[in-house]
Amino acid sequence: MERLTLDYPARHPVPQRVHVGVVASGDLEVLLEPSADGRAHVVVNTSVDGFGATWKSVLDRFFEHFQGAASIEINDFGATPGTVMLRLEQAAEAQITGASP
Repeated sequence: MERLTLDYPARHPVPQRVHVGVVASGDLEVLLEPSADGRAHVVVNTSVDGFGATWKSVLDRFFEHFQGAASIEINDFGATPGTVMLRLEQAAEAQITGASP
């Protein structure tokens, strides 16, 4: 198990909690909730060690577009970078629509 923590600047608060995905073989879940300090904070709990640079790259790319002040917890069980981005985008979209997928 590896635990990674990253912080990003944010421009606007997120309005609600969102949960997308499920922790199972080859997948992950994203738990997103409003951040108390106006920044974005990400904690990644992953079953696969040694991919910190890959996680940072995927999250950096996501936060180029997502500007919400959110606390995000990602619980991973070996998801690919494409699946990670999909789940993050689903969580961001659920913030706009008001419903978790």
